[in-house]
Amino acid sequence: MAAGEELFDSILLADEKYRGEGFREGYQRGTRRGLQGGRRHGAAHGSRLSSEVSFYHGFATTWTCLLDHSSDVKSRKRMKALEALLALIQDCPLDDPQSATLQNNTEKLRAKFRQVCSMLNVPTDFKEYVHTAEGMSF
Repeated sequence: MAAGEELFDSILLADEKYRGEGFREGYQRGTRRGLQGGRRHGAAHGSRLSSEVSFYHGFATTWTCLLDHSSDVKSRKRMKALEALLALIQDCPLDDPQSATLQNNTEKLRAKFRQVCSMLNVPTDFKEYVHTAEGMSF
């Protein structure tokens, strides 16, 4: 009867053994897929943010060049706002995606951009001019 009990125990233990192995294998696969998905998600969002900030930088630099030789009061105020926008771009911690201030700085940057556009009487909707990161390849 001991052989029958051993057979029964081996069947029960086999179920536990294979269930444990299946769990570990599934957990490892899920972890790998989660990391891969997280990397793709982070790269896409990082690319979009970088594209947006680059657009703001080009916009501010262009308008700074255009207003550089103007001396009236409105132009000086606009230049000051453009310089503030460029300073915000410089202070934005784009090289550190885990920065606690990245979200706050990005919101300030967007608000300053809207303010500058208002001062320049330029519409803030540039979606048709800015291409999303989906068309980019590295």
